[in-house]
Amino acid sequence: MTDTLEPTTDQAGFARRDAAEIVAELTLEEKASLTSGASFWTTKAVERAGVPSIVLTDGPHGVRLQRGSADHLGIGDSVPATCFPPAVALGSTFDPELLERVGRALGEEARAEGVGVLLGPGINIKRSPLCGRNFEYLSEDPIVSGALGAALVRGLQSQGVGASLKHFAANNQEHDRMRASSDVDPRPLREIYLRGFQRVVEDAQPWTVMCSYNRINGVYASEDPWLLTSVLRDEWGFDGVVVSDWGAVNDRVAGLPAGLDLEMPASDGRTDAQLVAAVRDGRLDEAALDVAVRRAVELAQRATAGADADATYDVDAHHLLAREAAARGAVLLRNEGGLLPLAPATGSGNGQNVAVIGEFARTPRYQGAGSSLINPTRLDTALAAIEEQAGAGVVFAPGFAIDANDADAEASALVDEAVAAAAAADVAVLFLGLPAAHESEGFDREHLRLPGNQLALVDAVLEANPNTVVVLANGGVVELPFADRVPAILEGWLGGQAGGSGIADVLYGVVNPSGRLAETIPLRLEDTPAFLDFPGEFGHVRYGEGLFVGYRWYDARDAAVRYPFGHGLSYTTFAYSGLSIERDASGLTVRVTVENTGSRDGREVVQVYTGLAASTVQRAPRELKGFASVELAAGESREVSIAVRREDLAYWDTRVDRWVVEGGELTVEVGASSRDIRLTGTAAIDGDAVRLPLTMESSIGDVMADPIAGPAAAAALAGLAAGMGDTDVFTDEGMAKMMGSFPIGRLVGFPGIPVSYEQIEQLIAAANAGAGPADRTA
Repeated sequence: MTDTLEPTTDQAGFARRDAAEIVAELTLEEKASLTSGASFWTTKAVERAGVPSIVLTDGPHGVRLQRGSADHLGIGDSVPATCFPPAVALGSTFDPELLERVGRALGEEARAEGVGVLLGPGINIKRSPLCGRNFEYLSEDPIVSGALGAALVRGLQSQGVGASLKHFAANNQEHDRMRASSDVDPRPLREIYLRGFQRVVEDAQPWTVMCSYNRINGVYASEDPWLLTSVLRDEWGFDGVVVSDWGAVNDRVAGLPAGLDLEMPASDGRTDAQLVAAVRDGRLDEAALDVAVRRAVELAQRATAGADADATYDVDAHHLLAREAAARGAVLLRNEGGLLPLAPATGSGNGQNVAVIGEFARTPRYQGAGSSLINPTRLDTALAAIEEQAGAGVVFAPGFAIDANDADAEASALVDEAVAAAAAADVAVLFLGLPAAHESEGFDREHLRLPGNQLALVDAVLEANPNTVVVLANGGVVELPFADRVPAILEGWLGGQAGGSGIADVLYGVVNPSGRLAETIPLRLEDTPAFLDFPGEFGHVRYGEGLFVGYRWYDARDAAVRYPFGHGLSYTTFAYSGLSIERDASGLTVRVTVENTGSRDGREVVQVYTGLAASTVQRAPRELKGFASVELAAGESREVSIAVRREDLAYWDTRVDRWVVEGGELTVEVGASSRDIRLTGTAAIDGDAVRLPLTMESSIGDVMADPIAGPAAAAALAGLAAGMGDTDVFTDEGMAKMMGSFPIGRLVGFPGIPVSYEQIEQLIAAANAGAGPADRTA
């Protein structure tokens, strides 16, 4: 336990004081000191003014609080904490209510350890499955990332502990992450990479936002006033502290007025002195420093108000919550012939004879590597949990060495042992996955393949026993070349400290699987959207796929995938009926009746997609706009209502640099995945007015479409055609298409065109004068 935030009487008074008054009492040097760390994990205190130090520590799926001077990445001296499933598994739950409960539990543990800010959640988009840190991110889709990220923040901050929404922004790879520029066009930047951040900020107001290491279109995130001030604060209304990722500051004097409030970790006073010098020589306005200091003081006040020196948490209850989350995040990809669930032991005897194969069953890979490593309060193994559920009929064979990939004599003996166990069992449960060395913070994966020794083991076990279940442990998707031959596949992801028990619960039907893929599983790496543009070269990575990230890419090309976005099976079945769509000023309300038509209680994830085929801008065929996780007893039916926000129907219009809802006949699809659409309807959407001022560079088509200039232009062109003796010249389809994109100012000078430059200018001026300012710019 740390006493950094024990709320003494003085600190309680500090929490109630006006932050601006506190700032006014500080010297220049004291102000500068409050905008950088005191150590690796703490902020500076100003005892004279009653400003305490607060603790910020790593998350996002557990409290990684290190004692003393422990190093950044080591976990040997971290306090024990519940290791909840990482975001890769939490994202697959599609359940904000569950994630809010996980967030509350994280907040309880952080408060009990004296932590003021937990560094998470991470909501960066899974642009490429090669990103080494994908296990810390929720989805390839911004609506999923935003909705689930907001739930985590709400839960965490309900306990008086701040969240740190990260990594802002366009941080989608580990290669050269501290220098590389993410070069991304305005529409995908807004619609894909910033949209989730916007949802979390506007819905949940995290206490802090962590800026990323990388540059965005050439500008470091830590010193980008457009990103940190214009967008984050002015547009989205963020009122907290922008903290740097650890070591992300390139130029402190440039970063502070851009919107960077707190540099972490400590710089031993070096950059504080830079700020002081910049204020004294006039390069930095002290008012800008005051703003950052006020925010830092307000953060300390929030943390102080939330602190409780007597806070504790229920270790057992949190372990059970971690188990629930692990089971709910597991995705049943395939279950031919109803091989799952397995038959458990009963009072009259043991269950099926099961061969548990694979070292991961007894040596679990349950979290990613890097800054998020948690020292768990306990650790369940799948092997022990299966033995508990199955009774005596379990035989184990390791099958492979986790860190080996060579076909040596030892490996051959392991395979032989596994084959013998599989042949003698009713069912073989084969645990495969990625070794920790294959995916981690700090580097990206080189391929999507499972280790060769594991793939060879699959072939050998299948030949010995066709009733084989594959269970996967991995932080990023993998190629599954055996998918058509293995009857049952359960994607367990990285399940946290209770992942072993959670997987056993799903295998034996204690929990009916309800996880859904929050990212597409491709057939092969070469099919993925960013394949040709990842990880870039010479300090730049071009986001050449544009808007078409994840399922948007595959659906736009009607390309085959192994398993689509949103996919996940259950031990029961669900029927959809009665689609209705209501429209109002806030957006759409989509209602559908879902019935559990099977014999088991279960949970369905209902997904709403929209498309606008007649759009004037490039779009994916369908985009997720809402979802709901619905629990239904066997035979039960219920009407499910899903709200689709109007702002989520908007695209980023680069002509006016703002969100615009395009009017038209919107297709609304409701289904169980992006490629399992059950019901389809339409809704007529009123669009936002976008009327740009006409210029001499406006096309004839633009002019003809203008309500004021159009009629006059049409009459003039008709008269022109008549004068040329060809009444069809401007009505011919081919000619109309050609002339539609012809700049009207360039008509002048063509032979036989009896229109002067001045006449066109008068027409344009009249049209622009007849339109109100709102019409011209909105």
